Amino acid sequence: MKFVRFQREDRIGYGIWEDDLIREISGSIYGDFEVSSLKHKFSEVRLLPPAEPTKIICVGLNFRSHIEELGDKIPEFPSHFIKPLTTIISPEDPILYPRVAKRVDYEGELGVVIKNRIKDVSIEEALNHVLGYTCFNDITERTLTRVQGQLTRAKGFDTFAPFGPCISTGLDPANLTVRTFLNKKMVQEGWTGELVFPVPFLIHYLSQCMTLFPGDIISTGTPGGIGPMNPGDVVEVTIEGIGTLRNPVKNHY
Repeated sequence: MKFVRFQREDRIGYGIWEDDLIREISGSIYGDFEVSSLKHKFSEVRLLPPAEPTKIICVGLNFRSHIEELGDKIPEFPSHFIKPLTTIISPEDPILYPRVAKRVDYEGELGVVIKNRIKDVSIEEALNHVLGYTCFNDITERTLTRVQGQLTRAKGFDTFAPFGPCISTGLDPANLTVRTFLNKKMVQEGWTGELVFPVPFLIHYLSQCMTLFPGDIISTGTPGGIGPMNPGDVVEVTIEGIGTLRNPVKNHY
């Protein structure tokens, strides 16, 4: 099942995406809902970010190929940071290239969408609290990651967290291929079975620290092949069973 959040004229709703139709639902995607009789053609709506998180937690250095290209060591524990909600944009919305930026990189990732309010969950129970999965692009101002020693500024510019196009349920997070395309050329490819810290462990580990709420997103790390984007480029993150997240890059005027 693929949940979407959409806008048609002045109306915002949730629905289930089936081929070229969106079937509107009533109720909560995190609990009980019903499929209504209202249908919308996919071409007649604007997709919005499919979740409304209270926080976005990103995990760094989790694909071995990315760790190798940076010349870092395999971490003993997950390295994570939080992106502000002002980074969120919809599929097809422009990624704005900051005026102060020297190099802005794509980082295609698998995003995990939390279903319940949870704290201190076990590894064994972790996946029971996942609603589904989405494509995530952890946009990064690369030079700032080296000069500041922390990631809030480098990762936290407005528009630096596109995700979507949907939340897909019933997937195995340990057996998905993440691919990133820049202007239709594949620049990243990674299999989630290669994660240093798999999804159940990440949920367990992060929930030891903070309460997770329905809609919160854990982005699980990027494979090797990171590289710069420039105004005029188009970046796409594709994950089997989910779809493609597409965003153009524009100057921040």
